[in-house]
Parts: sequence; structure tokens; C-alpha cells
Amino acid sequence: MKRYQMLVFFSIVLTIYSLVNIYLYYKGLKAVPALQNNRFLYTITFFLLAVLFIFAKILESKHSSVITDALNILGGFWLAFMLYGFFFFLLSDIILLFLRIPGIMKGDSILIYRKWSFLIIASTSILLIAGGFINAIIPVTREYNITINKPAGEVKTLRIAAVSDIHLGSIIRKRSLKKMSQMIKDIKPDIVLLLGDIVDGEIGPVLRGDLLQYFTWPDCTDGLYAITGNHEFIGGAARTIPYIESKGIRVLKDEIVTLPGGIQLIGRIDRDSFRFYRKERMKLSELMNQVDTNKPVILLDHQPFHLDESAKYGVDLELSGHTHNGQMWPVNYLTAMIYELSYGYLKKGNSQFIVSSGYGLWGPRVRSGSRSEVLMINITFTGRGDQLN
Repeated sequence: MKRYQMLVFFSIVLTIYSLVNIYLYYKGLKAVPALQNNRFLYTITFFLLAVLFIFAKILESKHSSVITDALNILGGFWLAFMLYGFFFFLLSDIILLFLRIPGIMKGDSILIYRKWSFLIIASTSILLIAGGFINAIIPVTREYNITINKPAGEVKTLRIAAVSDIHLGSIIRKRSLKKMSQMIKDIKPDIVLLLGDIVDGEIGPVLRGDLLQYFTWPDCTDGLYAITGNHEFIGGAARTIPYIESKGIRVLKDEIVTLPGGIQLIGRIDRDSFRFYRKERMKLSELMNQVDTNKPVILLDHQPFHLDESAKYGVDLELSGHTHNGQMWPVNYLTAMIYELSYGYLKKGNSQFIVSSGYGLWGPRVRSGSRSEVLMINITFTGRGDQLN
């Protein structure tokens, strides 16, 4: 059943991927006469660009190298061009439907329209990708100040440094990890939390450079904890999770840790563990039965689904990632429709939720709809009846 579902999923993805590329191929061919005169060369070049990302992933799964890293990066940029090219050309075709109304535009004018729309769309897409690349390599620290209306003994405040979606692999490597480590140290946290998708997928590119050796964190009073994301299972949890743990990072797998002051930290296994391994994670109700809801409860869950359930069972603060806040415009509008909270802060009753856009990225090294970030969360425990944001 698992193999059948994966086959169906990849068949759908490959079909959409192919149709988009075919659409872009013919848009270029019809718009630029020079491409028609050199159709063979154009076809070969386009085909190589279209299969580059898929070929890189297949090659990477067999043998990771600097070459596969480069192919992944180049293929990722083509993915970004596919997104913007398809979006803008589709918009252009809708406009063209109206221009074809008799009396509005003649045949020669339509050819000129196609040519200039192609040039403008290609240029705009390249500029968006270039700007998104620059944006992606300049991460920021995002600060949240919240209050939890529960006592935590002698602990009055807690400073958290949290990072989601690092996506270590062929694109996010040593330099990015060193920068992230320094950002965490600058926060001077009491505790560091990694919110899943530490590894991008295939573990090969990570093991090749032993990348996690470059992740360093300050000597925190409350330590370092992590949870799994869906990509830990995509890449093979049997290898990925032990590697993460071998670096002194405690991965919470449906586990509860009690911090000083009675603060309870719950780390959930990612919901995709069932899809990949047919392993059900514990229900939230079962985990909450093991905690004292009179004391602060912080929940780590990679994918921000079912927020009502967390509010119902008395979670005080839930931290998630996964969405990348769409990563590239206009996908951020799509994730906003899928998730009740796709990015930022939300309060439901006495429960508070923060979803990060993540530090790393998947596919293109481009962020045009969000920022790469590290979270700094300052919590004040009051034990009074007023709860502030």
C-alpha cells in the first residue's frame, strides 16, 4: 500500500512537472523566431534544463558529490523559473484571450505581443529569482515577546532560540550552519529548540561533509532539543535520526521533558512518520495526560495542523515550522489558505502559536515571499489572570 501511494504521488507530480515544462517550451518557441530557426538546439537545451533537478536528485541518491550539489542548485533555479514562467505566461494568455476579440488586435500585433510578453516575463522572472537568492542568504532574527499565565517556580522568564527547516544537504551547507550558530549565540538563549527538517532529504550530502559538526550552540541552562520533520522520514529516518543524535542533539520522539520551574516540553514525532513508515505517533490527548496543566506546557510539532486540538487540551505555547511561509511569492498566499496559521503568531483562548518560515529552504535557493529566520522567543511567566502578547 505504501509503495502504491508513493507511486501515485510521484506520478501526479511528474505529470504536472512535465506539462508545465511543455507549456513553457512552446511559449518560447512561438514567441521568438530565432528559436524556431534553431529548434533542435533549443529543444536539447530546454530538455536538459527541464530534467536537471530530477537527474540531480537521482544521482545524489546514488553518490553525493560537489557535482550533484552544483546540479541541485542549478536545477533549483530552473524550478523557480518554472513557477514564475508558468504564472506570468498564464496571466499573459488570459490577457491575450481578450485581445483576440475581433477589432481589438490584428494578427501582426498579436505576434509582437507574444514576443514582448516573452521577453518581459523572462526578464522579470530572472530578476525575481536573483532578488530571491540574495534575500535567501541574508537571514534575520525574529523576536516574539509573550506571557504565559502560569507559575514556573523560581523561573520568571525563559528565552528560547528556535530554528525550523534547516534542510541540511546539497544547498544548505557549512557556511550557512556557521552563520546560524552565531545567530543563536547572539540571542543568548536559555534553551535551543530545533523544530524539524534538520536534514533536507538524502543523508548522503550531509554525511559527505559531516555537516552537523559545524553546528555549535551556546552552553544553555536548559539544553538543546529537537523534533523530527517530514524530511527526516523522506530521507530515511533509520539513518538520519541516529546521525542527528550522534552530535549531542536530543531528538524528542513523543517524549516529555521537564525543565527547571516545572516547565514541560513536549516533542512530537512528525505526522508523516505514518505515511513513510506506517508508524502512528501518540495522540496529543495521551501526551497531555502525562503533564501537569497547572504548569507551563510548550509543544513542539513540526507541521501546524489541528491548532484547535492543542488549544482544547491546554497547550500554552506551540512552536512549528514546515510551511516556509510559501518560500516564493505567490505560494505564500496558497499556504495561508491551507493552514490556519502559515506564519507568525496566533492566540486561541489561552493557547499561543508561533509558526516559523524556517532557516533553510527546499528546491530553489530563492526566497521571494518570506525571509530565512531564527526565532528569539522571550516568555514571561506571571501566574496571574492577565495574559499578554
